[in-house]
Amino acid sequence: MAAFLTLPLRIAQGLFALVVLGLTAYVANWWSGQWHQFSPSEVNFLIFSAVWTILALVYLIVAPARFPNAAHKYGILAAEALTMVFWFAGFIALAVFLSDRICFGTVCNVAKAGTAFAAFEWLFFAATTLMATLHVWRTRNTGRTSHDPKVEMHQGV
Repeated sequence: MAAFLTLPLRIAQGLFALVVLGLTAYVANWWSGQWHQFSPSEVNFLIFSAVWTILALVYLIVAPARFPNAAHKYGILAAEALTMVFWFAGFIALAVFLSDRICFGTVCNVAKAGTAFAAFEWLFFAATTLMATLHVWRTRNTGRTSHDPKVEMHQGV
């Protein structure tokens, strides 16, 4: 993984996860208050994806820096790929949900913004998943199971 890209991508992933969490929580709260029923599963799934991302980022940032034995290259790849799939499924599901409804007002615009931010979050995770996949591919015959030390965000610490 390119070391100069890792930190900015992780920061963007964290910020976008927080933005999507806030936007979709607003939509879920509005829906529950307006219709007096549970919010749509598409909105709830993006809330889950944002919370999952925060937890995954803790692993993806802390494990390589502080617990190298826990930063197995396949573990890193699995966390990246699973998070990428969650974001892809989430933003597609909410986009389809919104396209099938008569949508207007502030809550509709907030839901559309949440969908757009989720799509960019998917792109960020697609990039880091690609970098993790390339690392696994390049080290496939070496017997090396650790992550790539060149991508640690705390080099020299």
